[in-house]
Amino acid sequence: MIPIQKVKDIVVKYELLEKELSTGTIDPKSYANKSKEYANLGSIIEVAKEYINFNKDKKDLEQILLDKNNDSEMIEMAKKDLNDMETKKNNYESRLKIFLLPKDEDDDKNAIVEIRAGTGGLEASLFCADLFRMYEKVCSKKKWQIEIISISKSDAGGFKEVIFLVNGDNIYSYLKYESGVHRVQRIPETETQGRVHTSAATVAVLPEAEEVDIQIKDSDLRIDVFRAGGPGGQSVNTTDSAVRITHLPSGVVVSQQDEKSQHKNKAKALKILRSRVYEAEKRKKDLERSSNRRSQIGSGDRSERIRTYNFPQGRVTDHRINLTLHKLDEFLSGEIHEEMNQELRLKEQNLKLESLK
Repeated sequence: MIPIQKVKDIVVKYELLEKELSTGTIDPKSYANKSKEYANLGSIIEVAKEYINFNKDKKDLEQILLDKNNDSEMIEMAKKDLNDMETKKNNYESRLKIFLLPKDEDDDKNAIVEIRAGTGGLEASLFCADLFRMYEKVCSKKKWQIEIISISKSDAGGFKEVIFLVNGDNIYSYLKYESGVHRVQRIPETETQGRVHTSAATVAVLPEAEEVDIQIKDSDLRIDVFRAGGPGGQSVNTTDSAVRITHLPSGVVVSQQDEKSQHKNKAKALKILRSRVYEAEKRKKDLERSSNRRSQIGSGDRSERIRTYNFPQGRVTDHRINLTLHKLDEFLSGEIHEEMNQELRLKEQNLKLESLK
């Protein structure tokens, strides 16, 4: 049972924001934040109002049942309405509980995604490229913008590593469930015996950290510059444009050499470094706050095997929720990625609700 005052607070806050936003006297920055909060409350406001009115409506129906002057038809209708109301109330209560759950403060941030080929040699690098193309298609369908930060190519069109930034609304809340080890089972083109090989790639999803999110002192950084090199030692350019930045307190190291400009490489490297340090600090705090990791489906543990893509059987399985979809091609094309993401969100919400009991 949700305390009725908490639900009433939702309605009061919504109405206050509605009144405040209609005045037209709010500064632009506050207006954007308040509009976002207003829209968020708007997604649950009707449910909140119905839930508040439930007890009054219930008493009215119970009065009909107690009134002996009412005919049997009216009494039966009142009983049916009462049952329907109880069902609705349970549904509303579940939705309100989920809405009132503590939100991840990073859910509305952009995300930096890092995909690295793991075990499996060339086949792993090809799978790394497949995953990148899958995320490209997911982002395209959602009208999110992708900005490549760095890319390291291998033979045959594969990637050893690719790092990219995704811009849009509530990016991290969606992509955070992708962190972990992705495993692929298929017959490589170079396989002459028709044997299925298993390879892997690691995905790390970091919330994009702004300067206001984490303070990094210049004195905590060691910046080295060097000459960028291409595949096989091939020279990319003749100036010291590549940058390596080390965050001394944490030991986090980021190298960047994709741009010809040292300044641009430094800016990209700092963007990645800031997000990695921020994520490490966040993970440390999360572990200190809670020893129960079961409620964190999207915890971002990169060592956890989260998903298997089996090409011979045309299926993709998410091991965290034991969900198998026999639509591998559609999943890789971004068509049904949302279906699995919704199941992951639902599972995490249910675990959080259980932890509140």
